[in-house]
Amino acid sequence: MLTPDQLVALTPEEIGTHLSGPPETRAAFVRAAADAGMADAQAVYGQMLLDGAGVARDPAAALGWFTRAAAQHHVMGINMVGRCYDLGWGTAPDKVRAAECYRIAAEAGLDWGMYNYATLLALGHGVAEDKAAALDWFRKAAALGNAKAINFIGSFHEDGWVVPRDLAAAALCYARAAQGGDFRGAFNHARMLGAAGKIEDAIGWLRRAGATATPAFVDKAAAWLAACDIAAFRARGGQAIRGTTC
Repeated sequence: MLTPDQLVALTPEEIGTHLSGPPETRAAFVRAAADAGMADAQAVYGQMLLDGAGVARDPAAALGWFTRAAAQHHVMGINMVGRCYDLGWGTAPDKVRAAECYRIAAEAGLDWGMYNYATLLALGHGVAEDKAAALDWFRKAAALGNAKAINFIGSFHEDGWVVPRDLAAAALCYARAAQGGDFRGAFNHARMLGAAGKIEDAIGWLRRAGATATPAFVDKAAAWLAACDIAAFRARGGQAIRGTTC
């Protein structure tokens, strides 16, 4: 086991070597660095515990490590404490506390903090609903390349929240979000392509959306496709987003 002084003295190449082994070896190395008080490692180890990556999944322990990182003003650690309280990972849900964590992370310049805080502002969860403020934060996150924020801005344009309804602007946002890897953006991009009659392109984006989407989102999307007014989506959309033959 490396001592804290030895951990601090490691070169990037040596760190890479320690992280190149099997998941259990990587987790043990990150745990050692977290025990030594390194905030980056504490945040990463917390994520490993959330994901069950090389260690048994333990959301409560993950929250503990995120809290330790946050105590050192680690911005992602603060954001992840918010995520735990937002979604009830390892603790009872507390939207107010989640919003406060997200606000701190957002004001510190973290795009994910901006996105998460904006989402709560848009929905009125843990804070008073304020769609104008939400849009401002989504735009700040989008300027940093956050694809999920770009997708949400598309929803503002599609639904006419704060800004005038503009389907062309929405379609552009959804395309950018899809290209940035957001599965919701890919689904929304497919919707717009289908409405424009570009069915094969739309089917391709549905496949891409389903490849990274959560199971709950896939089920919801498949139900929407089965009931929509585009015949090709009813016939082929569900199979496309589920990754089956179509």
